[in-house]
Amino acid sequence: MQRLIEGYRRFRETAYREHRPLYEALVAQGQSPRAMVIGCSDSRVDPAILFATEPGEIFVVRNVANLVPPYAPSADYHGTSAAVEFAVRSLKVEHVIVLGHARCGGIAALLDDFSGLGADFVRPWMQIAAPAKERAMAAAQEKGADPHRCCEQEAIKTSLGNLQSFPWIAERVAAGTLQLHGWYFDLETGELLQLLEGRFEPV
Repeated sequence: MQRLIEGYRRFRETAYREHRPLYEALVAQGQSPRAMVIGCSDSRVDPAILFATEPGEIFVVRNVANLVPPYAPSADYHGTSAAVEFAVRSLKVEHVIVLGHARCGGIAALLDDFSGLGADFVRPWMQIAAPAKERAMAAAQEKGADPHRCCEQEAIKTSLGNLQSFPWIAERVAAGTLQLHGWYFDLETGELLQLLEGRFEPV
């Protein structure tokens, strides 16, 4: 914990001091990010670091395997859906980016049938990506694709499809005021890929 406290002190003396006017403006005027990033909780993939953003530039929600559940209002807890609603309906972001990455532990757990993991939360959450697993396994069998990498990328497509099930997202996409993006960060090479016409291509 001392390492974190020391890091905060360095931040306070350097970055916070350097961006003090920006922070003051964000306090006075509120936030108005143009983009939302739905990323993974993985400690190696921090969207703010990856995209070299300043405070207030991106609205970020992170969860296991950067998944978006389908639109399903209920009395249950919906942390990711609530963040999406806030970003789209209140902040009126213009872009929503689903950011997946290589070596995702959540996807590994899904492919390994959750060996060694508790079933309380991870297993039901990862069922969101069950269609991605099916497509990845089929691609591995038919084309010799790497099932892990394929499933990571197919999960991004699944989440993008689920975003379209939110009526107020579908309306804005149809109106041209909101764009949805699928991006994939390769930890091994540092390369960023974007989903274009069903395929992931380097940016």
